[in-house]
Amino acid sequence: MLKKAAKKGCDIMPLPQKQIYTTADYWSLPEGQRAELIDGQFYSMAPPDFIHQKLVSVLHYAIFHHIKTNKGDCEVIPAPFAVNLDQDDKTWVEPDLSVVCDKGKLDRRGCMGAPDWIIEVVSPSSSTADYIVKLLKYRMAGVREYWIVNPMKRAVQVYYFEGEEEAGLFSFEEEIPVHIFCGFGIRVAGLLEKD
Repeated sequence: MLKKAAKKGCDIMPLPQKQIYTTADYWSLPEGQRAELIDGQFYSMAPPDFIHQKLVSVLHYAIFHHIKTNKGDCEVIPAPFAVNLDQDDKTWVEPDLSVVCDKGKLDRRGCMGAPDWIIEVVSPSSSTADYIVKLLKYRMAGVREYWIVNPMKRAVQVYYFEGEEEAGLFSFEEEIPVHIFCGFGIRVAGLLEKD
C-alpha cells in the first residue's frame, strides 16, 4: 500500500498515491508500519532517534506531574497514540504528545476529535509536516495550543489558538508559559539537565 517516500532535501513529502485513503486503510497498515493519514494521504513516519524520545519522555513527565499534583482532569498521552483529528474518515495523526481534557473524546482506538494541547518534536524528516501541514490542520480542528520542539535549534515554536491567537519562539533555556494550564511553565533545558 505504501511506497518509499519521495524526498525534497530532508523533508518527507506525502507518499506517492493514486487514491484517497480512509480510516479502514489506516487501521489496515501492516503491523510495525507507522504512517499518518492527513486529508486522505499517507505520510510516512521515520523511527525516532534518542534525543527525540528523551524530549518526549521528559516533557511527558513534566506535564503528567503538573496534572497529578494539581488534581487535574486532563490526560497526557505519548505516541504512538491515534488521534482522529477531524472526526472524519480521512485524517488520523499520531502527535508525539497529546493532552486531552475532555475524557469523552477518548475511546479504545485513541482520541476522537482535537486534543487541547499537542506537542510535536521535530526530526529532519518531519519538519515540513510539523511546521506547515499539521500547523494548519491542528488550528482548523480546534487544538487550543501547539508546540513544535526543535532539538537541532534548541528552540520551541509555540502557537496559542484560543481567543486572540498568539505565536512565540522560545529557546530551551527560557520558561515557556502553558496557556491551557494557568501558572504552569516549562523550561526544556531544565528537564534535560542531569542531576
